[in-house]
Amino acid sequence: MISFSDITQWIHLKLSGLMGAGGVFATELVIAGLVVILLVVIMAIVMIYMERKVAAFMQMRLGPMRVGFWGTLQAFADVLKLLLKECLTPLGADRFLFGLAPYLVLAVCFMAIAPVSFASGLQMWDPNIGVLYISAVSSIGVIGILMAGWSSNNKYSLLGAMRSGAQIVSYELSAGLSMLAIIVMAGSLSTHDIIMSQANGWWIFKGHIPAIIAFVTFTIASTAELNRAPFDLAEAEQELTAGFHTEYSGMQFAMFFLAEYTNLFIVSMVGATVFLGGWMPLHIGNLEGFNHIMNFIPGIVWFFLKVFFFIFIIMWFRWTFPRMRIDQLLQLEWKYLLPLSLVNLILAAFITMMGWHF
Repeated sequence: MISFSDITQWIHLKLSGLMGAGGVFATELVIAGLVVILLVVIMAIVMIYMERKVAAFMQMRLGPMRVGFWGTLQAFADVLKLLLKECLTPLGADRFLFGLAPYLVLAVCFMAIAPVSFASGLQMWDPNIGVLYISAVSSIGVIGILMAGWSSNNKYSLLGAMRSGAQIVSYELSAGLSMLAIIVMAGSLSTHDIIMSQANGWWIFKGHIPAIIAFVTFTIASTAELNRAPFDLAEAEQELTAGFHTEYSGMQFAMFFLAEYTNLFIVSMVGATVFLGGWMPLHIGNLEGFNHIMNFIPGIVWFFLKVFFFIFIIMWFRWTFPRMRIDQLLQLEWKYLLPLSLVNLILAAFITMMGWHF
C-alpha cells in the first residue's frame, strides 16, 4: 500500500533546511490548514452536485443540466450568487453574536477533521483519544446554532435553534454508544489504531451482530445529528420558514450551508473509519489472489470510496422517508435507539470478553 509518510517527511526536511524549528512548525500548520480548506470546499461542491443528481435520479428527472456539462458548474454559479448578495443584520439582533455564529459553526467542522486518517501516513494529528475528540469537538457546533437562533431576535429562528439543540444533544448519545461498541472490540480510541485493527477484516463483517446493530444505529443517529431529512425539524419550512438561519443571507448563509455539508463529510469519514476499515482494502479470508489484487488499489481511494458510500446512504434517507414530527423524532431516540444502543454495548463487551469476534 502507498504511504504518504515519505512525502510529508520530504516536506519537513525541505522546510527544516530553510528555517528554524518554530518556523517549520508554523509553516506546516499553515500548509495543513490550506489543504483542509481546499479539501472541504472541493468536497462540498462534489456533494452538492451529487445530492442534486441523486435526488433527480430517485424522482425520475435529470437535475441541473444547463450550467456546465451536465450541470457540473451549477454549484459554482450558486457560490457566485451568494457572494454577490448583501449580508443583512436585523435591527433587533445582537450584532456580535449574530455575526459570530456562522464562523463558530464552520470552525468547529475544521477542528473535527484533525484526527482523521485519510491513508497510511496521511494524518494531521493522531491523539490516543481521536474518536472522543471528534465527538467532543463536534458537539460545540450546537452552541453556534443556539447562538444564531437567539441572536436573530426572531421567534422562528429561536424555535428552530431549540429544536436543533434538543435533537443534536439527544442523538449524540446513540451515535456515541454505537461507536463505543466498536471501540470496545478494537481496544483503542485512536483512529489509526481502530483502522489497523481492521487489517484482517472490517468491523462491520467481523464484529458479528453488535457491529451491524451499531452501524445501523450510527447511520440513523448521524442523520438526525446533521439535521437532514427525515429529521430536519429545525428547518421545517411549513412551520419555521428556514429555522435557525432564517435571518441570514449572503455568505453568512453560505457558511451554514457549507458547515452542513462539511458535517456530512465528517460523519461519513468517521463511519468509514470505525465500521468499514478506513483506508484498509477489502480482504476476504484466505483468498490470497483476491486480497493481493485489492492491495493494488491505493488506500486513499479505498477511503473515499467508503466515504461516498456512507454519503449516498444518508442522501438515500433524505429522498426516501417523509419528515417526522418532533415528538416522533425524540421518541425514536429515547424509547428505541438509546435502550438498543445500551444493550448492544453490553453485548459487544461480552463478545469481546469471550473473544468471539473474528
